Amino acid sequence: MSKINVLDKSTIDKIAAGEVVDRPSSIVKELMENAIDAKASAVTVEIKEGGISYIRITDNGEGIRKSDIKTAFLRHATSKIKTSADLLSIHSLGFRGEALSSIAAVSQVECISKTPDDLTGLRYSIEGGEEKGIEEVGAPFGTTFIIRNLFYNTPARRKFLKSKTTEASYIAAIVEKIALSNPGISIRFIVNSNSKLHTSGNGRLKDIIYTIFGKDVASNIIETDSQFENMKIKGYIGKPVVTRGNRNNMVYFINGRYIKSKIINSAIEDAYKPYIMQHNYPFCVLDFLIDPELIDVNVHPSKMEIRFENQNDVYNFFYNTVSDLLKTKEFINEVKYDEDEKKDEKIVSEPSLYDNQVIKPALNVRKTEKPPEPFETRRIEKIKEELSDKSLNILNDESNLNSLPDLDVVKKIETGSQQELFDGRFLSKKEKMKHKMIGQLFDTYWLIEYNTSLYIVDQHAAHEKVLYERTMTKLKNKEFTSQQLNPPIILTLSMEEEMLIKKFEANFKELGFEIEHFGGKEYAVYAVPDNMYSIGSEELLRDIIDNLDENSTSLKSELITEKIASMSCKAAVKGNNKLSFREADELISELLTLDNPYNCPHGRPTIISMSRYELEKKFKRII
Repeated sequence: MSKINVLDKSTIDKIAAGEVVDRPSSIVKELMENAIDAKASAVTVEIKEGGISYIRITDNGEGIRKSDIKTAFLRHATSKIKTSADLLSIHSLGFRGEALSSIAAVSQVECISKTPDDLTGLRYSIEGGEEKGIEEVGAPFGTTFIIRNLFYNTPARRKFLKSKTTEASYIAAIVEKIALSNPGISIRFIVNSNSKLHTSGNGRLKDIIYTIFGKDVASNIIETDSQFENMKIKGYIGKPVVTRGNRNNMVYFINGRYIKSKIINSAIEDAYKPYIMQHNYPFCVLDFLIDPELIDVNVHPSKMEIRFENQNDVYNFFYNTVSDLLKTKEFINEVKYDEDEKKDEKIVSEPSLYDNQVIKPALNVRKTEKPPEPFETRRIEKIKEELSDKSLNILNDESNLNSLPDLDVVKKIETGSQQELFDGRFLSKKEKMKHKMIGQLFDTYWLIEYNTSLYIVDQHAAHEKVLYERTMTKLKNKEFTSQQLNPPIILTLSMEEEMLIKKFEANFKELGFEIEHFGGKEYAVYAVPDNMYSIGSEELLRDIIDNLDENSTSLKSELITEKIASMSCKAAVKGNNKLSFREADELISELLTLDNPYNCPHGRPTIISMSRYELEKKFKRII
């Protein structure tokens, strides 16, 4: 064995720095959090070359006292906690006291800080953990950090950084998330002298969502403010139309701290499952407020992971909050007028009565059959035009922020590709009396006129949803009755599968399966749940067994749910099957009784719509 050596301070600092500072975005995160903890109302972040060569972060917070500025750069020096007991009730974002020490160990740092009570500020320079100079300077109150040449003394780490553009994108993601969690703080982000983001600090989260994610997202969000015991959720979730192929738009904070949590991810995704396609993920910006004593944020140096004392309560609270919001809305996808077609539109002239005469009309007349709009409608249309004409860069000018149209108005007039256009709901027993069934298209889609819109129902998706809900209702109500099989299903099981059948014998019996040993490796299934009989009971049973293991504590309800969804799809009436008017009417009537009739179990829409106004645009009756 080689000789054991005690590492010198420089090496120790560089190793410790690697735990906190792995790329430029780590520095931005730590210093922005420090600025927020210092009660800043405005923070500016400027980077060059992806933050590798230059990072400047300026805030107007409380500043660092002159006597503390050197101490602030020592390892484990912090103003946030005093004893280990304070770790149980942390209210600040930073607390470990490693950030400044770690940053200074692998870069060239200049800190300029002044408290409101001091006449002058102090400039402190430190490179690679070694002090280079300190002097009094004139400065506004607050703190500015300038970090140059990251990893200049650890080239092995520097070569593992990504391209400058990629590193800048990582920083942008951090700045955006901190802006979303602090709508009351004005945050400016500058990249290579170009302003990329500027929030007003007016406290309106919806404005920041508009700035970062755009109008289409901001007009398709639902506000929430829910509370359960000592937990509270505030923020916005997206309508099912706002989805992505990854979790990048699932943003949530714990007491203002951006974190990642498998429990919260699962709760939100499970609530959206009936509404969106598989492998798609929803949009949300949520702040979760909880007693700090019920969480442990001291899990990982980046403080991105968190541990909950009451995991089940957290899951249930998030799931119920999101699920309840979605259930209260009618989400029917609306076919929108193609925006690209608008670019090719021209003023259409009416046929002239004077074509063969000397006298010509002085002006072309815009062809329309739409009556003059009332004043309020014209006003709203004007707001829409103003919004579409204004670049999002207008938000970089703080003076313009307060003059933007009210986003509450925008939400009412721009509902994206999902609609809540009428006081009545299309899928309600009362409104069904107003349905005018026109007929079937391609032996697959049913056309229904309602109010001023055309609704199109996919008979396969609708029937699939009805079958799925019938089965799931029986399962939830524990209406487990068995259907005898003659002859029985014979299964040949491995030793491990046989062990699992015995271990979960009571669970299988509760569901309605009757399974007995048939000799050797064979087991006979004499009965299956009657509500699963028509949707492939043998395949369902096989899949349940395949997804069990010795560490399982019970049958996985999500597995059963997924299989029932799959079996419902196979059993549902297919496209290209002609249904009678009576059959279609009965199908739609049963659809009315469901909590979520708008999507099949796999997330595909059961119904889409097109307004008369959009249809007339397509036929150029309205231009």
